[in-house]
Amino acid sequence: MNGYGGNILRVNLSTGKITKTPTPVELARDYIGGRGFGAYFLFNEVPAGADPLGPENKLIVSSGPLAGLMIPGAGKCDFTCKSPLTGGYASASVGGLLTAEIKYAGLDSIILEGASAKPVYLVIDDDHIQLRDASALWGKGSITVEKILKDELGEEFQIACIGPAGENGVPYAHINHDYGRQAGRGGVGTVMGAKKLKAFAIRGTRAIPVADLDAYRQAGMALYKACKDSEGLGPWQNLGTTMVVSWCDEIGALPTRNFAAGSFAEGKTLYGPVIREQIVITDKGCFGCPSPCGKYSRMKRYGTRVEGPEYETIGMVGSNLGIADAQDVAQINFLCDEWGVDTISAGSTIAWAMECYEKGILTPADTDGLELKFGNVPAVFTLIEKIAKREGNLGALLAEGTKRAAQKIGKGSEQFAIQVKGMEQSAYATHNATAMLLAYMTADVGAHHNRAWAITYDLQVGRELVGADKVARVIWLQHVRPMFDTLGACRLQWVELNIDLEMYIPALEAITGVKRSWQDLELVSERIWNLTRLYWAREHKDFGRAWDMPSPRFYTEPPKTGTTAGQITKLEDVERMLDMYYAQRGWDANGLPKPETLERLGLANLVA
Repeated sequence: MNGYGGNILRVNLSTGKITKTPTPVELARDYIGGRGFGAYFLFNEVPAGADPLGPENKLIVSSGPLAGLMIPGAGKCDFTCKSPLTGGYASASVGGLLTAEIKYAGLDSIILEGASAKPVYLVIDDDHIQLRDASALWGKGSITVEKILKDELGEEFQIACIGPAGENGVPYAHINHDYGRQAGRGGVGTVMGAKKLKAFAIRGTRAIPVADLDAYRQAGMALYKACKDSEGLGPWQNLGTTMVVSWCDEIGALPTRNFAAGSFAEGKTLYGPVIREQIVITDKGCFGCPSPCGKYSRMKRYGTRVEGPEYETIGMVGSNLGIADAQDVAQINFLCDEWGVDTISAGSTIAWAMECYEKGILTPADTDGLELKFGNVPAVFTLIEKIAKREGNLGALLAEGTKRAAQKIGKGSEQFAIQVKGMEQSAYATHNATAMLLAYMTADVGAHHNRAWAITYDLQVGRELVGADKVARVIWLQHVRPMFDTLGACRLQWVELNIDLEMYIPALEAITGVKRSWQDLELVSERIWNLTRLYWAREHKDFGRAWDMPSPRFYTEPPKTGTTAGQITKLEDVERMLDMYYAQRGWDANGLPKPETLERLGLANLVA
């Protein structure tokens, strides 16, 4: 098939059996690639009620038709599984160079099945595929392991690996790639660890077939020219996602001390220009990227280097923990990367614990003597290691994530556990930003921003406004933004450089030979969105409206400081937004797809 690697690779880690089958044309037509392939295989191949850490769960690694080709940002890869953090659908996207190598090896998806009895790593060198003993790598950090495998196999191999957190079953463990890119959310690294798969390395030498080479070159060059001509290119190249810090602080969206506020009094020391001046030593981009947002930093105080910190990390382990020093935040980033934990979930869980400590819910007897006050940097360093090792009562508790930890401790701590569906909310405070709040509430993996970054629309039309147009905007974003993860390309050129969506259509047609409009692509996104909703309902018998409710903090506790001081979204407005959202989605009052909606999307046969 034009634009595709052409094959699905299956590796059964229980038996060691490795098979390869052609990618079905119908699968590409109906689900396109990337997260679409992942959602399809998860729903159809992982049995209902499967243990997320059991051999029946699968880790599905998928590329897309734009990936590995000369299209701006065509370096996105999707990891899908049943989440050990939420028990529902997990989909984590990673940039870098991995997705291109998957395509060059003639593959579209790698499906990791079963579980090995001993630590192994997978090597894919075109058609030469084998499992090797990883006993000597087990227990080592993810950045360390990538260097070891690069030295052993060669720089051309692209590596995906886990750290000790994934080995030890921490349900928000990530998968590391390219010395600092992570598939971070939902515990995809935990599933990899449960399968005793420490890493996989891949190198390919095949060309990707293209339907119309001249048209592809023309469409690709037009996209690159649009990026080059964009007024936003220079600032984005200079600061990357760190440019968001000052903006969020000014509008009251920067998470501060466990989302108690949206503005951080000490925040100026974490603004993009300060980060650039103090610690950044070079820029780093993913495959085919004209606007590298990666910033590689050196922390002289600690003698370490890290890719980052990105905005989400600055927000979640910086301001959200009351930490205002760039080197400290970057060192926390490094420790999370090496130990293998998601910075968003780790930051949220530690912030919850700090609030518990300051309110007397947790005492020094509960914290192994650690003084868990906001701003205590050494305590955070210690906690990351404890979490990754599940060490002691405190490490074991916080390794469970915010929702489960709050359920265990109780004493009102559930009221400030900042999560939806068991997924810790990423770094946008939503006390009075109703579109962004709704986006978090209804995101198909839990409270994650990459599905619908709607906060700019809040500012455009009125952040407190609740209405059908705002709901429609959230749904549109939930179709368009995740489509990039389906196509295998980065959305940031569209978001930050204002590249016209329609410019991707001739590129996709030239590559695949299939004419598709954005309306057609949005229909595919809607199909995937409803499929994952069905998956949640299948795995949780009580799934429905209650699972879409945000943390009570956002409708009961107006911030006392900052731009949004005194502002809050009322509970009745939260409920009203859900009503309108379900109606526009074609779902019932409990948030489940109606039969006619499933029929329209070709999913009716999936409901018994």
